[in-house]
Amino acid sequence: MEPTEKHTDMQKYFEYGRSLPEKEDLVEAFGPASVKGSQFKQPLLEFHGACAGCGETAYAKLATQLFGDRMYIANATGCSSIWGNSSPATPYTVNAKGRGPAWSNSLFEDAAEFGYGMLLSEESIRANLKRKVTELASNTKVEMIKDAADVWLSTYANGRENQKASEELIGRLMECDCALSSEILEKKAFLSKKSKWIFGGDGWAYDIGFGGLDHVLASGRDINILVFDTEVYSNTGGQASKSTPLGAVAQFAAGGKDIRKKDLAAMAMSYGYVFVAQVAMGADYNQCVRAFTEAEAYPGPSIILAYAPCINQGLKSGMQMAQEEEKLAVKAGYFHLFRYQPAIGEQKQATFHLDSREPDGDFFGFLNGEVRFNALTRSNPTRARELFERAKEDAKERYEKLKKMAR
Repeated sequence: MEPTEKHTDMQKYFEYGRSLPEKEDLVEAFGPASVKGSQFKQPLLEFHGACAGCGETAYAKLATQLFGDRMYIANATGCSSIWGNSSPATPYTVNAKGRGPAWSNSLFEDAAEFGYGMLLSEESIRANLKRKVTELASNTKVEMIKDAADVWLSTYANGRENQKASEELIGRLMECDCALSSEILEKKAFLSKKSKWIFGGDGWAYDIGFGGLDHVLASGRDINILVFDTEVYSNTGGQASKSTPLGAVAQFAAGGKDIRKKDLAAMAMSYGYVFVAQVAMGADYNQCVRAFTEAEAYPGPSIILAYAPCINQGLKSGMQMAQEEEKLAVKAGYFHLFRYQPAIGEQKQATFHLDSREPDGDFFGFLNGEVRFNALTRSNPTRARELFERAKEDAKERYEKLKKMAR
């Protein structure tokens, strides 16, 4: 901590950065759902105050660049709710049009139910608006309003296209002097289809909030779940969760966890109609962006399990190397990347994409690069050797299963 006055000369660079307009032409040239195109979009998450190098915030930032101007976020209590809204400040912001994520947090255990309630209320309001817009389109003789209403109705379920159609419809309705248009304009904020998300860590998703998460996945509704998988209860002191891997040292697992990590992805895929993805941004930027855009576009429940290095893991290389650590985890075969797309439309069968290559890294070398594993090697080398061998076999077995699914 230093006196602010020592850094006042830097303010002009910040102000200059703030003055730069969003390059919409470059976004469109590269494609808004591409790695390059998405990064020309303004992040609607800034100054979050998480630990330096936090693996969670990079995923949240990406989500706001892809969908932030039309996002609803229900956030489970945990690290993501602390850096996400430590009142009276919030890092979630708005773009030049005043649009940004609508964020709220209820409790640790009920984030899924809370997000599901947000979904149901928005769907109810939009259904009522749809009825009124349909009535207006069938009754009006003003061609411009009818055309705008028809486009809005035809894009009703397409988030990106419906946002543009909603802007056009609002403009036309403001020129129309009738009771029905006034009723619609009263709820104009709900005209565009929202991108509905539930954020939370693995302590919530794998453990305490699993019942609600499972209920939301089973609902078949169009909602997205992003799990920041730090493989430990990060916010409350580093206790072991059901996501903590075999052999890792954590509170309540001081001698190394002796059971394997819960396979939440496999459980979600068993439904057959849930979009499921595992991502590690630093390992494959393209796969990560694709998983986010495919999950959001899928008209049903989706869940993304995002591998997120955490200060509790004790990276020997330092948290500034968090993205590189994600790459090493995938290369070593410790974490696997894939996307499961349920059958939809013309597609008769579900499609499974194994996005990880055959592991060619040093599995034990990767484990040795993190204190949560090498602490056991120092305190009890015999037990460490036994658990790490089992962990390697477990990782290999999971990859073989994924290869079979891909075939």
